Amino acid sequence: MIFRSLEISTMMVNCYILGCEETREAAVIDPGGNPRAILQVLEEENLEAKYIINTHGHIDHIGGNRSVKEATGAKILVHEKDAKMLINAVSNFSFLMGNKVTSPPADEFIKEGDTIKIGNTIELEVIEVPGHSPGSVALKTDDMIFAGDALFMGSIGRTDFPGCSHKQLITNIKEKLLCYDDRVAVYPGHGPATSIGFEKEHNPFL
Repeated sequence: MIFRSLEISTMMVNCYILGCEETREAAVIDPGGNPRAILQVLEEENLEAKYIINTHGHIDHIGGNRSVKEATGAKILVHEKDAKMLINAVSNFSFLMGNKVTSPPADEFIKEGDTIKIGNTIELEVIEVPGHSPGSVALKTDDMIFAGDALFMGSIGRTDFPGCSHKQLITNIKEKLLCYDDRVAVYPGHGPATSIGFEKEHNPFL
């Protein structure tokens, strides 16, 4: 598997690119901004983006959707409960920054238990982890979890936005993420990577 991580400095959000070494098909997870850098990685690795996957619909995770889709033709995938955020600047909170940004609408909805296949070698299991947003999802493959803004190193996602629930988020993290082996790596939407074992032992929210 080809794996690249980019920190989009304008939003301090992590964007992840996964590619199949056999077919060169790829998925871009949370292109929050700086589409030029994302497209450059795709070109460097000779990858063709098949999917843009949004772990949730907040502006810092969807800001690059439009440019990446226009350049690659990739399908946008998001949970149905966050679909409105892609096309509504109030719902995705970009209006709060004085710059109303929207994305093309979702091409397909994803839900708990779905498997997203990328080429011949990558399968992403969709895990619903609402709490930070109604439609937040995590993506699991092999020994890696892409957690969006559900779980961070030593912290959890904000729950003071409309549609958030602290209790729901904590429950989902404990029941749906911490159930995995301690060695499973966690790649969050912001900040450094961590592991399930580290968060079990050190995360003060859990």
